[in-house]
Amino acid sequence: MVTDRYSEIDEVIAYIHENIYEPLPLSRLAQHAGYSSFHFTRIFKERIGLSPLYYASSHRLQKAKDLLLHTNMSIRDVGLEIGQQSLGTFTSRFTERVGVTPSEFRHSALQVDDQMRSLQELDVWRKLEISTNKYDRIEGTIDAEIPFKGVILIGLFAKPIPEGLPLYGTLLSSLGHFCLTGVKPGTYYLMATSVSWGMQASDVLLPQNTLRTRSKEPITVTGCLSVPHQQVMLYTPRPDDPPILISLPLLMNNFLKQVAPITVKSHDHLVRNKK
Repeated sequence: MVTDRYSEIDEVIAYIHENIYEPLPLSRLAQHAGYSSFHFTRIFKERIGLSPLYYASSHRLQKAKDLLLHTNMSIRDVGLEIGQQSLGTFTSRFTERVGVTPSEFRHSALQVDDQMRSLQELDVWRKLEISTNKYDRIEGTIDAEIPFKGVILIGLFAKPIPEGLPLYGTLLSSLGHFCLTGVKPGTYYLMATSVSWGMQASDVLLPQNTLRTRSKEPITVTGCLSVPHQQVMLYTPRPDDPPILISLPLLMNNFLKQVAPITVKSHDHLVRNKK
């Protein structure tokens, strides 16, 4: 949530967006805020949860996703556009943080409609096994600022940004109770977003307007203490939110393979026959 605390960071965030294709060294961002690099990094991370350079690189990858979907630029040129001189480096970083290669992402729009249809037609949503160990679960209640009809993707991530495959995650068919079980001791960040029925494939692949939530404060699982009940609120996007980099179709497909492998295989077969 945008607050008055370190409000000068808002100006830096706007500056990052306006100059996303230009080099943005830490010294330049700190100078724009009027701080030393050390002090600027500290207050930026306290306010946003991420370092300024990591935040900027995340938005560069978001721009790369946009270019892959909406232009005919080669993958090499897309990488160059966001400052990656090496095709190999761009491909590996994109794959690590989005979950699929740039080429796979560019062509994944073909699968979104089938995945959404499969989810909407799903009769039985997987019920998470009830663990007898109350110390290896994270559960809570999820609500939304505004109503929507669709699914919720919720997961635990290693960093306070939804990138890479979640360490633990699932899809929910409605607001209300959620429970992630079998969570190993560690430190996690809880994040979620919504996908409404009828969304365009490009909006699923570039979820810039979906309801979302993220915990800037970590959740610690010790294995010997219960994790407090989590009250989660999905909200409309805020200017200081990092982008949702993880491929939502990848998460939906992984979920469908767990709950309805036959349906997924049949849809994959249909997609191959359409090509």
